[in-house]
Amino acid sequence: MQNKNVKKSKTLGGIKVIEYCQMVSGPFCGKQLADMGATVIKIEPPDLGDAARKIGPFPEDIPNAEKSGLFIYLNSNKFGITLDLCKPEGVKIFKKLVMEADILIEDRSPGDMEKKGIDYKELKTINPRLIHASITNFGNSGHYKDYKAYQLNIAHVSGQGYLLPMPSPHLDRPPVKPGGNISDYDSGLVGFLAVLAALYRMRISGKGQFIDLSRQEALMSMQRVESVTYANDNFIVSRKGRIRPMPGGIMQCKDGHVVSIAPQEHQWEALMKLMGNPEWSKKDWCRDLQTRAENAQELTKLISAWMKNHTKEEIFRKGQALSCPISPLQTTEDVMNSRQLNETGFFVETDHPKAGKLKMPFVPYRFSKTPCKLERPAPLLGEHNKKVFCDDLGYTGKELVKLRQSGII
Repeated sequence: MQNKNVKKSKTLGGIKVIEYCQMVSGPFCGKQLADMGATVIKIEPPDLGDAARKIGPFPEDIPNAEKSGLFIYLNSNKFGITLDLCKPEGVKIFKKLVMEADILIEDRSPGDMEKKGIDYKELKTINPRLIHASITNFGNSGHYKDYKAYQLNIAHVSGQGYLLPMPSPHLDRPPVKPGGNISDYDSGLVGFLAVLAALYRMRISGKGQFIDLSRQEALMSMQRVESVTYANDNFIVSRKGRIRPMPGGIMQCKDGHVVSIAPQEHQWEALMKLMGNPEWSKKDWCRDLQTRAENAQELTKLISAWMKNHTKEEIFRKGQALSCPISPLQTTEDVMNSRQLNETGFFVETDHPKAGKLKMPFVPYRFSKTPCKLERPAPLLGEHNKKVFCDDLGYTGKELVKLRQSGII
């Protein structure tokens, strides 16, 4: 329930969230809520902790469960406890936590919560206002509901791996999974939006609900029209991009890569002006969109040859002045040194008790009345056991010791 002691200076101040998730999708959903000011209590299994703790990067490339860059980013602004929900006493404690919560986010396999006696059917009897978000690979129903999957699988069964990048600079290469953890981040973001919508309804009606989120469907929803063209037009979208090919795309330049697509006539004219209006641009096979599409591959080679003699900054600045749709592909170093991102405060510094001072990205939005703040680093394993179990739930110090000795926390 809403914590009346929390100041209203936070967008989600007073909202209490229980996060029973590992790795990326669920924790990223919880992170969005925590950064907006919700009190998020993250549950990890005793001793082992979240699997993300084993994933780098690590400072100085030395693996350490308390220094995982992935875990630290995903779990900042949260409180962390340990709890074994495979034991009856752990389930009992979990129910006490849920009684006081507004939102539960979990990523267990279909049927797992029911076996433990903590599925939505049970939990809503003790907290009718509860919003229970279940993030699974394929949803809690359907033929695939019990199938196991990792990011690689989800990226491809959703079509994301086939479509991205589009247009692809390597059409001769088989489809691959998008880089990093983007497939799981996207699912977590969709989950966050669903939870906010349910929270809005709950604040009006006083009633909670169950959210069944399929990671496969979440990724398909973000591909918009590309995922339904076959169903409606009997056409499979190619990694070539548009049905009508265009010259350009991702091209190498003197110090990296740039991307340029000029589908409109005025954009093409601006690109040619940037390149000094080469003689070949005056030929009949460059005269309009149709002829350029027919000769897209040859034109791309000519444009690429010019790009290789110029720097990213030169191409971008001069192209920008001509209203030419062209942009440099930024490396991690470029992004970290971005004057714009540093001036807007997108990067913040956290002082982690084990990993030390770290710089990391924060929220991409600014609230004028309820600004988001990085108030605490990611929790150490079980760091807030005493606060949550003793201060919030009323357990004594001796009871806490017993819970630890019995492996419940």
